[in-house]
Amino acid sequence: MVFSDIFFLLFFLPLQLIVCSFFDETKKRNIVLLCFSLFFYAWGEPMYVFLLVGMTFADWFFSLLIASHRGKPAAKLALIGSVVVSLGLLSVFKYTGFFAENLHALFGVPENIPHIPLPIGISFYTFQLLSYVADVYRGDAKCATKFHELLLYASLFHQCIAGPIIRYSDVHREIRLRKINWTNRGKGVQRFAVGLAKKALLANSCGALVDTILLPDAQLSDLTKLSENIEILASRPVSLVWLGMLFYMLQIYLDFSAYSDMAIGMGLMEGFHYKENFNYPYTTSSVTEFWRCWHISLSSFFRDYVYIPLGGNRKGEARTILNLLIVWLLTGFWHGASWNFILWGLYYFIMLVLEKRVILKKLRKMPGFVRHLYTLVIVFFGWVLFRFTRMAYVGIVLKGLFGLNHNGFTSHEAVSVFENNLFFLLVCIVAVTPLVRNLREWIEERSKYSKSLLYTKRILFTALPAILLVLSVLSLVGNSYNPFLYFQF
Repeated sequence: MVFSDIFFLLFFLPLQLIVCSFFDETKKRNIVLLCFSLFFYAWGEPMYVFLLVGMTFADWFFSLLIASHRGKPAAKLALIGSVVVSLGLLSVFKYTGFFAENLHALFGVPENIPHIPLPIGISFYTFQLLSYVADVYRGDAKCATKFHELLLYASLFHQCIAGPIIRYSDVHREIRLRKINWTNRGKGVQRFAVGLAKKALLANSCGALVDTILLPDAQLSDLTKLSENIEILASRPVSLVWLGMLFYMLQIYLDFSAYSDMAIGMGLMEGFHYKENFNYPYTTSSVTEFWRCWHISLSSFFRDYVYIPLGGNRKGEARTILNLLIVWLLTGFWHGASWNFILWGLYYFIMLVLEKRVILKKLRKMPGFVRHLYTLVIVFFGWVLFRFTRMAYVGIVLKGLFGLNHNGFTSHEAVSVFENNLFFLLVCIVAVTPLVRNLREWIEERSKYSKSLLYTKRILFTALPAILLVLSVLSLVGNSYNPFLYFQF
């Protein structure tokens, strides 16, 4: 079950909100939320819900040991135990097949490559639990004395399978004592409606165009069609390849940020205040700034729990570069058990090192639009590595972008796709900028001094979420195309 499922929208979420409304006491609301969250996860992973519960119990046990032996060697051993168990389980389920495939390719063993189904969201809740135990060890978070509170934190359906990565220190007070009011609920509904519209109306449509131009993932992963797929991709004209990757660039932001919007919105409905996870990264003016605004919870996790503990930039230039290399190798590997993700991480490591050491000083002297264009180009080519898990496809697409496949510049198909989707493309481009947010803030500010604008604001901010919800649901009804990009996490 995902947030854009009709069952979730019309049954699960309304029922959860209705049942919770019968209870004023936070403890009882937590029990209801926990039951719904475990059911939500078990809907798609009936067996792996025990993995989620078991991993949470192990980290809860280790955190109790840390709290009771603070300052002693036993506390550090408990921290190490938590890391070994959590990362060990993540590695078994997510990376066993990857390592087995590479060993088989190099040495011919093992003969039978294991294919272990990947538990949905395992990377997200593993990192949440690791951050919790680390924060307890460092004294940045209080130990959860009650197991069900930590289980709710790890399994809360708002963010369990698609993020953002929430830290226990940010929500532990709201788990135990939170206030729910209609103002926050209204804001939550508005935020959820915006996220759902971004997913159902924009991201899904972008994805359908990407699959038409650059082939769907299912076809690309079929080894029997490797030669056929390469031939198809090589025949795409330059303009169509650029258009396909542009739509993918838009899709991945609209899809990823949409889930964060919906999670933040649902959190507000229940009195939780989750931090922002995306801050219009495509409007940034450097790669460094881009990564401060893209998937903020993941970037801050690696910064606070890997980069800084390794020494950050405090131990000289060589050590700083090594620390960055480790962080970006891990960042790439976290995104998927495939070489293209590792290369994607290395690509950003190289670009960031070059930017900090060579490019940034020159970049600051350039006009704003040049800095912005530079960032978009770097990010654009990064998404080519991210999109295609097989390097043969990466090479063909990169060559196709520059006409090196003898593929010509344009075609009737390319012109038709562009003309038929020009208005939609402009809407998507506006959606990835703060233009709408700025307009909303302008209306809110001006409505303080104008009664007519105040009434307009009330009508608009009430009607628009309802319209977006209706349009989103209508677009999802009977539409079998509703990809879940987070499946590999």
